[in-house]
Formats: sequence, structure tokens, C-alpha cells
Amino acid sequence: MDGTRIAGPMRIETARGFTPLGAWSYSTWRPPQLDGLVDHVWAYEGPSIHRRKRVFPNGRVELLLNFGDRYRVLEGGDPAICRSAWIGGPQTGPMVIEQPAQQQVLGVRLRPAGARAIVACPLHELTGLSVDLADVVGQAAGELLERCHAAASLAHRFRLVAEWISRCFLRAHGIDDAVAWAVAQLDASGGTVPIAALRERTGLSKAQLVQAFRDEVGLPPKLYGRVVRFHQTLALLQSAGAGRLTDVALDARFYDQPHMNAEFRALGGLTPREFLALRHPVGDGSTAGDGPSA
Repeated sequence: MDGTRIAGPMRIETARGFTPLGAWSYSTWRPPQLDGLVDHVWAYEGPSIHRRKRVFPNGRVELLLNFGDRYRVLEGGDPAICRSAWIGGPQTGPMVIEQPAQQQVLGVRLRPAGARAIVACPLHELTGLSVDLADVVGQAAGELLERCHAAASLAHRFRLVAEWISRCFLRAHGIDDAVAWAVAQLDASGGTVPIAALRERTGLSKAQLVQAFRDEVGLPPKLYGRVVRFHQTLALLQSAGAGRLTDVALDARFYDQPHMNAEFRALGGLTPREFLALRHPVGDGSTAGDGPSA
């Protein structure tokens, strides 16, 4: 990666909608300069459609900057009020958050290499936790939040965050090559590549591969594969709707629908049909309402 300036046009996609409480917008950007580090950058502004939100595991680390009222973790994490800038570590189950009535928030979904560029400690130390960004990067957290808050446009905010991550990456030691390759294989296969095949190709023993994944990804490889498949299934349901759940299960490479249902309960705390009833109008299925909409 050359330098830290993010130049060129930005392909920001924005969806807009209306509720009885007002208008909302949801924007996403996939910075090509940070391919391999960042899944996407996103922002939401407007009223909360659901005051309680269920957040599902996706195998990633989430960096969040909040410019409005605070959020509060209710279930599945530290029972604390989320501050203005924080990092959510990899999840092994669902988390329920109480959202403010009005939101103005920016998030960055970090791939393992991007997360390791920011977080100096082994990622398993953040698994299942939401921690203040200042506890991870010091005063740089406040500086980033202040600059983004003063930005004249959403595009400018996105660019500032991307450049900040780029600078972090240039100073970081980088993710282990064998783990990076194994993560790419699990992502490409929808989490279904045999772990034994990963061990054979990397030359790592079972214990070595598990420890390396816990340090660099935050989850052991088998659980990471399950989470990848679960997240891809959520995305299928989010975009395609119910259809035939048996077909969705096969497309997501489950043995059958009961197998898919069991994974939904284990990793999401609900059934596929319950997710469909609570899904948001936008997004990739990483979150859903946790109760009636406003």
C-alpha cells in the first residue's frame, strides 16, 4: 500500500427511506485501496426503526464512531453504555443493543488484517467484547472522532477513516501469511473447506493452527468457518427473502434445513423465519430488530 492518501472518485451507495418518525439514510463504501483490510465502511443517520437491535456474529471486528446519543449493550456483551468511539471484537453469539431514538453513526467492518493493524493485542482478548477505542489506540481515538465530527460531508468522513486505517497498517507488523491464506480459503468456500486441508497446506499442527487463528482472527478456525457460513446465509435471506428455506440451506452448504435451523439458534438465538420477520430494510443481514418496530 503506497502512502496514506485515499485519492480518486468514491463509489458510495446510499439507500433512503421514510418512517413515521422521519427520514433515514444508509450509506456504504468499499474502498479499493483497503482491499484485504476492510469489508466496507458504512453510515446510518435517522430514526431507529427498532429501539432494540440484535447483532449477529460475522467473523469481523467492527470499528464504530458515534456522533449522536449513546448505545447500550443489553445482552451478549459487557453491560455498558457504548461510548463515542469503540471497537467490537469477534462474536461467538448474538448481542442485543439498545439504540437511541435518533442515530448518527459510522462503522468500519474490519477484516482480520485490518483489525490487527489497529489492535496490538491478540484478537482473542477482544472476542465477545466492546471496548473503548481510546483503550486500544490512546489519544488518536479522540483525534479521529473530532476530525470526523467536523467533516463537511459523509464522503469526507469516509475518506478520513480510510486514511487513518491506512496509516495504522503502515505501522503494523501484519497478519501471519499462513493465517491470511487460511482465512481467504474459508471465506471463499463459505466456511466449508475442511480444517484438515488447511493444516496440510499451511504445515501447521492442529494446536498451532488453532492458536494462530485465536491470535490473528479471534476465533478458532472451525468456529470461524461456522460463523462465515452463518453470515453468508443471513446475507442470502436478507437479499432474497424467504423463498424455500430448504433451497437456502442447500445454497449455503448446510446438510439440510434442520442443520441450518440449529446453527441459527446456536449463533443467532433465533430461527430463519424469525430473522426474516425482523430483518432491516437495508444491510447484509448482520443485524435485525429485536422486537416490534417503532
